[in-house]
Amino acid sequence: MASPLRIDPDEFVPLPAVGRRITVRRTVRLRDVTASGRLRLDALAGYLQDVAGDDVDDAGLVGAWVLRRLVLAFGDLPTLRDEVELTTFCSGYGSRWAERRTIVTVAGRASVEAVALWVYVDSEGRSMRLRDWFFDQYREAAGDRRVTSRLRLPGRPPPDCAVRAWPLRVTDVDVLAHVNNAASWAAVEDELERRCPGRALVRAEMEYRAPVDLGDAVVLCSALRSDALECWLTCGDDVRTTAIVSVG
Repeated sequence: MASPLRIDPDEFVPLPAVGRRITVRRTVRLRDVTASGRLRLDALAGYLQDVAGDDVDDAGLVGAWVLRRLVLAFGDLPTLRDEVELTTFCSGYGSRWAERRTIVTVAGRASVEAVALWVYVDSEGRSMRLRDWFFDQYREAAGDRRVTSRLRLPGRPPPDCAVRAWPLRVTDVDVLAHVNNAASWAAVEDELERRCPGRALVRAEMEYRAPVDLGDAVVLCSALRSDALECWLTCGDDVRTTAIVSVG
């Protein structure tokens, strides 16, 4: 029996009746899955990044977007060789950022619901205001829904957390010269396998507080609670990413 998706419609807004949306399809490949055949979280984050890029490219937008937050709600995650369909649309905006909803389905069944907050930045990584070029494409789908960029996850790891080094690879870095947002989920996947193998995934959230660069000495901190795994990627005293995965 398929696992039901439990989502808050105020956070995971439904597909709009009007406005811009795009749908892409892809097959889950061997490189995308865990040893059990489940789609990995870092691969899923890559899928979501790809469809977002396809959308802005198709819209003819220029400039860069940096991920601030990603929230995922899970049903039955896709598995090896599944054909997945990703439908994405703008679900809200602020002065310098926009919210993107993506619905991932397998054989017409909702498998993952995602909501991401992307910040528009210039070549120096500084946030820039959204202008008519954005609203002409996305306001109809988003309506008047305003969203905040405020962070909400615990900013510091607790003193009782587990700590280990997390070495970076050149393959983790993208054209913005920072560790790609999808690569940060690899650390979470590694901790899930070490600390709660076989547990069903219910919900996951990651916030990106500051960039991670290839030369950084990164430490992975984690804490396992009864129903959740919490992870932090830190550099010295600075927390760069925070993640919480709720497990069944």
